[in-house]
Amino acid sequence: MSTISLDDFLKVDIRVGRIVRAEPYPEARKPAFKLWVDFGPGLGEKKSSAQITRHYTPEELIGRQVLAVVNFPPRQIGRFMSEVLVLGVPDEDGEVVLVGPDVQVPPGGRLY
Repeated sequence: MSTISLDDFLKVDIRVGRIVRAEPYPEARKPAFKLWVDFGPGLGEKKSSAQITRHYTPEELIGRQVLAVVNFPPRQIGRFMSEVLVLGVPDEDGEVVLVGPDVQVPPGGRLY
């Protein structure tokens, strides 16, 4: 494992947002959802593609708070432009489990 400085870590802008819309993304190479995440007044709504179909349905994602990297450049995922990277960790089968606060916090809050 390599080490980074605190200054390097602080360059990564990780914010909390609330999923306001989620749809299946059947055109994706691997099963995925299209997500629209609200990061509050400072950042607004951003889009992301996430391979989280094993543990979630679009309906249960609505209202869920998640952490996302908001300062990566946008990335084209098929026909969908992903603007943020929603964070998750793999379960024992390698399927993504979303990361988010366990208590409701204001959208846009930064992880330090």
